[in-house]
Amino acid sequence: MEIEEKLERMESGKKPGEQELTIEEIFEAKEVPSWKDQLTIRSIFVSAILGVLFTFIVMKLNVTTGIIPSLNVAAGLLGFFFITSWTKICSKFGFTSKPFTRQENTVIQTCVVAASGIAFSSGYGSYILGMTKNIAEKAGRDGDTANNIVTLHLGWMMGFLALVSFVGLFSILPLRKKMIIDYKLTYPSGSATAFLINSFHTPKGAELAKKQVATLFRWFTGSMVWAFFQWFFTSSGDCGFSNFPTFGPQLYARKFYFDFSATYIGVGMLCPYSINLSMLFGSVISFGLMWPLIEKQKGHWYGKDLKDNDLSGLQGYRVFVAIALILGDGLFQFVLVAAKAIYNLIKSKNIENKPENSYDDQRPIEYFEKDQISLWVAGIGYGVLAVVSIITVPYIFPSLKYYHIILIYVFAPLWKIAIFIFGGWVGLNNGGIIAGLAACGVMLSIVSTASDLMQDFRTGYLTLASPRSMFFSQIIGTVIGVIASPIVFMYLFYKTTPDMGLDHSKAPAPFASIYRGIALLGVKGVSALPKHCLEIAIGFFFIAILLNIIREVLVHYKSPYHKYVPSAMAMAVPFFQGGYFVIDMCLGSLYKFWRERKNKAEADAFVPAVASGMICGDSLWGIPASILSLANVGPPMCMKFLPAATNDHVDKFLEVVSNKTFPSMGGQVDQFLKVVTDVANADKINNFLSGFNTTG
Repeated sequence: MEIEEKLERMESGKKPGEQELTIEEIFEAKEVPSWKDQLTIRSIFVSAILGVLFTFIVMKLNVTTGIIPSLNVAAGLLGFFFITSWTKICSKFGFTSKPFTRQENTVIQTCVVAASGIAFSSGYGSYILGMTKNIAEKAGRDGDTANNIVTLHLGWMMGFLALVSFVGLFSILPLRKKMIIDYKLTYPSGSATAFLINSFHTPKGAELAKKQVATLFRWFTGSMVWAFFQWFFTSSGDCGFSNFPTFGPQLYARKFYFDFSATYIGVGMLCPYSINLSMLFGSVISFGLMWPLIEKQKGHWYGKDLKDNDLSGLQGYRVFVAIALILGDGLFQFVLVAAKAIYNLIKSKNIENKPENSYDDQRPIEYFEKDQISLWVAGIGYGVLAVVSIITVPYIFPSLKYYHIILIYVFAPLWKIAIFIFGGWVGLNNGGIIAGLAACGVMLSIVSTASDLMQDFRTGYLTLASPRSMFFSQIIGTVIGVIASPIVFMYLFYKTTPDMGLDHSKAPAPFASIYRGIALLGVKGVSALPKHCLEIAIGFFFIAILLNIIREVLVHYKSPYHKYVPSAMAMAVPFFQGGYFVIDMCLGSLYKFWRERKNKAEADAFVPAVASGMICGDSLWGIPASILSLANVGPPMCMKFLPAATNDHVDKFLEVVSNKTFPSMGGQVDQFLKVVTDVANADKINNFLSGFNTTG
């Protein structure tokens, strides 16, 4: 058939006789470029810009709630927008440019996701931040020693990332053909991204992509303007719309309120309904039921003098029960995936007459096997990088020895359990907390980069992108991430937020406390837990496993009720963080539900664009806000919300102050201002004012 006729049929997606074209039949007339032509200068340039921007977005999510949705849609869509805009501008000025292909689009998406993935695996919102003084002091007296605290410096942070971030890329190379072609593993995220990119490069899909980009930028603008407006009223940590007691002061004190965050409304649109509702359920049973009941046992189950954020007190129940849910869910999923992999392997070997591959199967296999990367390259790369890490990492973290690193590379898939194993092995007095956290970091980096690359190989397989171009784009993205992540974290977050990691900070980084809590449990054992915490944690560990078993049984019997079984992992997050961000996410789900009821197809096309615009706009306002903070330019106003009774006391105090002069009251004013920041301190305010008026 002539090329012109095939191109014409792409418009309608039909063959003669009204039969729909498959994906590869649509693209049959288009030449697939070589791997070098897929990896272009313009794709690297666009990837670098988007990679840095997405690094900032992921880093903000890391240090606020630690919940990071898939940003593949935004990466693919913005990559498509920038390169198509590039080609149009070049043509207007009379310059010729190569056609923009789905393979080049895949390279951009891979590079951007690799760069932003380093922002997650770097641990700046989890294990690395868990080594710092803020988190150590927040955890209480245990483990607050010099050899269990690390001071963050850009040099060693960047060096550590460079040492551990590339090993995973080489470790997975020998398995790519087995996993994708032989076992036909689907890799849902990679497959969905491929479907999206393929759709962009059909005529109808290109028109839809333009509308999606327009929608994204509209919501991006609105979200950034809203974030800018909110900034004016946040001169201190507890000011502004983000501290609005939506459901009253009592529920506000229980961290249950709407904080007007466009970011987490967008995140809620991208997360499944089951995840958002699971988190809502978790916040209700934890901060609404369990913690108030445990608080009544203060003085019996834990010391009366302990602060709420001490791991030997109420915070211990919050953290270790959440850890139990996460470990129970993680252990079940690990066993389930391993069992399914073994079963599918045995099943594939026993099939004698395998079905013939369709055209849409044959063509990707042909191109996926075309530009192979030799096994000796994978072996040498992995060996050299592993040896360098084994020698060098102990210089960064002296409590972690070379033989620890060797075992880490052997048992990398068990990265969460590594905190227990290596922390307990080294011991508290020898810096076991730092050793456990660092060991976790090495393992997490290996597993995270390897899994990202395999997802990207699946995307490349379905878009006919060369494995070689995918691998090199992943390496380039990793280099961008290794450079950008420490700089973005250090200068735009850490230096501008001195109270990072603390409960009332704008960057509470809850997973930093979780990771340090796991490390502390590893070195001290159950003696680190407050009374009855172990029994409660064990109960929730088995509840997590039970919930997973119920869901899998319902899925096996194709029951529609499996979607109503809560996710243990999702439930765990608000157990130690509260439900304020969950309200935002449920509002995002509500918007998504409304759009789907109106028009399901339209919602599927545009809700991800709306969500991506909200996340990007709200998050990227943080860049100018951080620059202003570094320049010592702060918001001009503070907007606070107080109960009526407390407000009356404040008015009384201000009236007294305005009518009298007190030469020696400066310290008392500071004391009073500290008191009124807590909406539950009306009695203290009364006492203060009574004493103040008595002394004249």
